[in-house]
Amino acid sequence: MKKVVLAYSGGLDTSYCLKYLKNEKGYEVHTVLINTGGFDEEELAAIEERAYDLGSAQHVNLTIVDKYYDKAIKYLIYGNVLKNNTYPLSVSAERVFQAIEAIKYAKSVGASAIAHGSTGAGNDQIRFDLIFQTIAPEIEIITPIRDLKLSRQEEVDYLAKNGVHYSWEKAQYSINKGLWGTSVGGKETLTSSKPLPSEAYPSQLQKEGEEKVTLEFLKGELVAINGKKDKPSNNIVALEKLANAYAIGRDIHVGDTIIGIKGRVGFEAAAPLIIIKAHHLMEKHTLGKWQQYWKEQLGNWYGMLFHEGQFLDPVMRNIETFLEDTQKTVNGTVTVSLKPYHFSLDGIESENDLMNTGFGQYGEMNNAWTSDDAKGFIKILGNAQNIFSSVNNENYN
Repeated sequence: MKKVVLAYSGGLDTSYCLKYLKNEKGYEVHTVLINTGGFDEEELAAIEERAYDLGSAQHVNLTIVDKYYDKAIKYLIYGNVLKNNTYPLSVSAERVFQAIEAIKYAKSVGASAIAHGSTGAGNDQIRFDLIFQTIAPEIEIITPIRDLKLSRQEEVDYLAKNGVHYSWEKAQYSINKGLWGTSVGGKETLTSSKPLPSEAYPSQLQKEGEEKVTLEFLKGELVAINGKKDKPSNNIVALEKLANAYAIGRDIHVGDTIIGIKGRVGFEAAAPLIIIKAHHLMEKHTLGKWQQYWKEQLGNWYGMLFHEGQFLDPVMRNIETFLEDTQKTVNGTVTVSLKPYHFSLDGIESENDLMNTGFGQYGEMNNAWTSDDAKGFIKILGNAQNIFSSVNNENYN
């Protein structure tokens, strides 16, 4: 019997694929769930049980949270990556790493094919296929939902005919949770005008008032919260828990998909948004003007290529080297105020703070130069435009 590995999440799409591949195509289906921080042990156990109930010949849960942080999230923080100044690549990045680990697993068990539950109208199909065909071009890629152009209702109906009940209310939203945020798609996000209802987001408001939180960065990495040190991946989880109580991090991202159509998706990413904004503030104090300029350019490119599934392109390793080198002086603490539905950055403390009063205070006092130095600097700075103006008889009316 032919063996296929299915990248499995326990959701509607992959549940359909499991049943279809086994019943209609006669495959021996092996399922693998790649946990990038979205599942606890109880949830993983329930998904494994469900996979076997649906007919999986063998199911494996692979947790890669620390690898995902070290190889991906760390650089998204270094680059302050927010797609369209909004979206922290919550799903984009994790799909790439789920694809990498899934195809490696397929090779290890000698599968002749690998399957995923992407539709033909989104970005995930490209991320999965690009990674699969690069790492294992000899393994066939099977995509039932894309090939059959199935609606969610058709998937629900097929599962019901095969003795599997799947709530239609649950099927109306596609929710993907990971270490770097949770996406919420469906219903309202399929329109251009409707907001997601509050209850569609995973976290609901539990706290009022204001709470101060200090984030400590060392070479650009989040190493402590409120003075308590832990590894960065654990700190992300801890900050998410603190901020979720205030329902922080809700937004809707609108962007250009890889296939050329516009897409809209809701997301909840409290920790990613707070960390990126706090990290960026620390960089404003500790990096030079041109470091910040080139980081913005390369960070934007890095995020775009990552979002579009081009993670294995060698230029990504080049950009990572640059981004990491810029983080040597990004050290210190940022104080953040958490409030219902939003947060604010209060300020920073750092031994590398370039806002040093020994040289001067903006708009107040010049300690490192004289009045004549300033006049001479301004005169020379204006030379080029003065020469252009004189030669071309500009009157600036």
